[in-house]
Amino acid sequence: MIFVFVIIAFLAFVFEGAARLAFSIPQIGKRLEANEDYTYRRNWVREHQKTGTATYYAFDMYDPNKGWIPKANLRDVKAYQDKMLNTNSKGLRGKKDFSYAKNRERLRILILGDSFTFGDEVSDNETYSHYLQEMLPNTEVINMGVHGYGHDQMLILFKEEGIKYQPDIVILGFLPLDMSRNLLDFRDYAKPRFVLEKGELKLTHTPVPRPEEILRWDWTRPRILDLFSLIRHSVEKFSGLQQKKMEAITTALLMELIQSVESIPATPILAYLPRGREIALDIAVTQDEKYLFSVCQLNEQARCFSTRPYFAEKIAKGETFKPGGHWEPAGHLAVAEAIKRYLVDQGYVTAP
Repeated sequence: MIFVFVIIAFLAFVFEGAARLAFSIPQIGKRLEANEDYTYRRNWVREHQKTGTATYYAFDMYDPNKGWIPKANLRDVKAYQDKMLNTNSKGLRGKKDFSYAKNRERLRILILGDSFTFGDEVSDNETYSHYLQEMLPNTEVINMGVHGYGHDQMLILFKEEGIKYQPDIVILGFLPLDMSRNLLDFRDYAKPRFVLEKGELKLTHTPVPRPEEILRWDWTRPRILDLFSLIRHSVEKFSGLQQKKMEAITTALLMELIQSVESIPATPILAYLPRGREIALDIAVTQDEKYLFSVCQLNEQARCFSTRPYFAEKIAKGETFKPGGHWEPAGHLAVAEAIKRYLVDQGYVTAP
């Protein structure tokens, strides 16, 4: 029995040593990367050790409930080369502060989303929230997008802070890439994660550990777990299990968000946002759009629409958009015009 234990211990030591060696060699470590927790964690640790940055962007800060949030009261920060970034006293994009008590004579629209909504690579006055505000001067448009967020973090942010603003309409800027984030507990930084237990959402990985805590104990984490995580990720992706898990947890999160919005009460709207080459796809409805529309069919109060057809109209008139990365200002303007058209056509607002 002792001999077997020694053999097992020796093999574990050998495999652990081999895993640590493999991840320490840049050429091998790079090939062993995937869209899974341990890859993001390793990259964060490596970047933090070089720069001391606690999250992906230096203008973010640690948050125990959501992982990270933008710092408050930033002024004219050059975050994207020559683009200017400001935040208000609550860390929301732009200089303007909004009181929790709203003006009853003005429709209040709150927008949730990821980096495309927050406005990566554009200035404050080039985000689609800003353009929408200019197009609908008799409303208040609050940009509550945060880069890197999954729908789990958006849900927590809305329940913690968004509800306080008493919005009349809540728009979620939906991108398919956010769905995979709902399966992670580490991305730009450590984050909370919901799991399904008997069909019910259960919050895990909270409070999120502080950066110094992760760094202090990272050396004790077996690297063999990294390999197991990568193997599991590959198997689930190849078998289609990952897609099923991703859709199941995303649907549950979106339904919970819709119900939370209705409880205020406010109108929940899920707006599909295209990116990259998808913008110019010559197809009536994509699979991702079909998925989003199926979510709205589960709740008759929810509204879904896609901004992609509006991009198609602009392209047909000769306009061009970036084939990759985040939108340029023209992309944000197209999204704002699409949202405005939808709100007017559905009777939520009156065209100026």
